[in-house]
Amino acid sequence: MSTRRPSPATIAAEIRQFLKDGGSSKHASGMQWFLKEEIKSHGWYTAKLRSAAVQFRRRIRKEFGLDFLVNVANKLFAGQVLEEKIFAVFLLEKLTDELGDAEFRLFESWLPRISSWADHDGLVHYLIAPMVAAKLGRTARVFRWAKSPDRWHRRAASVSLIRGTRRKLFFAEIKRLSNMLLSDEDDMVQKGLGWLLRETAKADAKRAVPYLMSIRERAPRLVLRTACETLPVDVRKTIIAKPSGF
Repeated sequence: MSTRRPSPATIAAEIRQFLKDGGSSKHASGMQWFLKEEIKSHGWYTAKLRSAAVQFRRRIRKEFGLDFLVNVANKLFAGQVLEEKIFAVFLLEKLTDELGDAEFRLFESWLPRISSWADHDGLVHYLIAPMVAAKLGRTARVFRWAKSPDRWHRRAASVSLIRGTRRKLFFAEIKRLSNMLLSDEDDMVQKGLGWLLRETAKADAKRAVPYLMSIRERAPRLVLRTACETLPVDVRKTIIAKPSGF
């Protein structure tokens, strides 16, 4: 007798139950405090969650293939629980070299599903950013996100360039994006931009430091402090110091 092939929705439901059964209510309460936002969480620790996702990834891909795995992840990222979304990312983490434009558009469609910086940064840093670094033409989408009224799209614009800047890519694009976002008053957007500029300064201080000096009069203090975190103390103090006349 042949067994019926399960659907991605069926496998996603199996994973949801697994996540519900394996969480910690105590850690879930701690996550609520840590994220500072209203979220639904089962209270999984990241290392344990990633390990479980790797095991599911191997089994699902072996039995049903990569496209099926992507569909399972898509079902999970549509959920309301933080671990479901992070699990979806971990299912596809390190597989982005095998994915193409269709999957990139799919991941972009996940941005409106974001509920906190945790699922945002998981999606953008581990899935979207490597795909932007792999195909430079995808930066066109970044500048569209930067103009969005949605804070998570604007944060994604910065975070999506981090993998590239670590390889000394996108300096011109980073300056353009930074100039677009410097007046943004949202703290999540400012922290994302500061993170991008910090990684740029780590990878290419020779070009980054003069740029940071050029924007120090108009950059939000949060952006500037974050951008300078890894620079030598004397350089950091020079950049952060208020210009004369202030």
